[in-house]
Amino acid sequence: MITLALAGKPNCGKSTLYRAATMAPAEIANYPFTTIDANRGVAYVRVPCPCTGLDHRCGVCVDGIRYVPVHLIDVAGLVPEAYTGKGLGNQFLDHLRQADAIIHVIDASGSTDIEGVPDEIGSHDPFEEIPMLQNEMTMWLFGIIEKHWPKMQRQAQAKSYNMHAGIAELLAGLSIREEHVADAERESGIVFRSAQSDDLKKFAEILLKYSKPMIRAGNKADQAPEAFITRMNEAGICLISGAAELALRSATEHQIISYHPGDTIFTIPEEGKLNAAQKQGLEKIRTFMDAFKGTGVQQVINKAVFELLDHIVVYPVEDETHLTDAKGRVLPDAFLMKKGSTPHDLAFQVHTDIGKGFLYAIDARTKMRIKESTLLKDGDIIKIVSTAK
Repeated sequence: MITLALAGKPNCGKSTLYRAATMAPAEIANYPFTTIDANRGVAYVRVPCPCTGLDHRCGVCVDGIRYVPVHLIDVAGLVPEAYTGKGLGNQFLDHLRQADAIIHVIDASGSTDIEGVPDEIGSHDPFEEIPMLQNEMTMWLFGIIEKHWPKMQRQAQAKSYNMHAGIAELLAGLSIREEHVADAERESGIVFRSAQSDDLKKFAEILLKYSKPMIRAGNKADQAPEAFITRMNEAGICLISGAAELALRSATEHQIISYHPGDTIFTIPEEGKLNAAQKQGLEKIRTFMDAFKGTGVQQVINKAVFELLDHIVVYPVEDETHLTDAKGRVLPDAFLMKKGSTPHDLAFQVHTDIGKGFLYAIDARTKMRIKESTLLKDGDIIKIVSTAK
């Protein structure tokens, strides 16, 4: 399963965003380092369910909306020089190891300083947070590489030594692969055999771009000054309100409103049951959603998975006529797959034995057999034929 990490300075609203996205309990308070240990939960990407065009609905989706799970980690706040042990130090950089991508949460309201200490709205420039996180992660990775570099350079004297493989092995715990190393080497122009400290820092920065791609989310956008909103829009930063999303999900849970995560609007079935404070709070959220086309929370998760990580959703079935599994359930499974994946890749995703015994696949929409090397498309419904049961 894909793992996304929420990272940023303390008190930028990560825990509120995490709780909104997962509806899992997380301590929320207006002071730095609210999160001590990383919170781990399940969030979802939202896609239209293929069953809406069938005679029988799947029973998995909600009003034609399919939610496919992803892991979400709320990492404790990072402060400048965290890589040296400042603040809560390297232990929280370590929580980013398993992330496939990072959502960098920025305080769009400018109401906290660079270390997360509360201040007046608009008193701090949110753009100062961008290089801080990038530098902390670069120096963290650089420190790991530099520590082992003399030994690796000695090993590189042997013609049989593969430097790409050696660096990837060193950084395997960070989910960094050999192709990431090769891409970063090419872009940085580093010459491994003669590389010095500055070369390694540049290499580490580029390696992070390939191995830990990042999307930026301007949280607390409902409180942000107009000038900050304009700049963030121009910079392509996703504007969101974790607090608004959390309020909507809580209200939905208590059957006060009708709302699906990712909707641009919500409805109130019985407005007469609301007290004055509830009406005022919901009206404020509605105004924000009208301006920003939703709270942005579901949108940034979808963007991280489908645009940043370049994934698609594929539905495996055992009966290509009725689109069911062996138990007769309609479209019970949905898999997130890297764009460019093939039916054989899907077979391994379903089960290793099915992948090993792969014979061929059938496109359930056309009922045609497709090649093992066919590139899957978003929304494909595929039957895998394998020697494994």
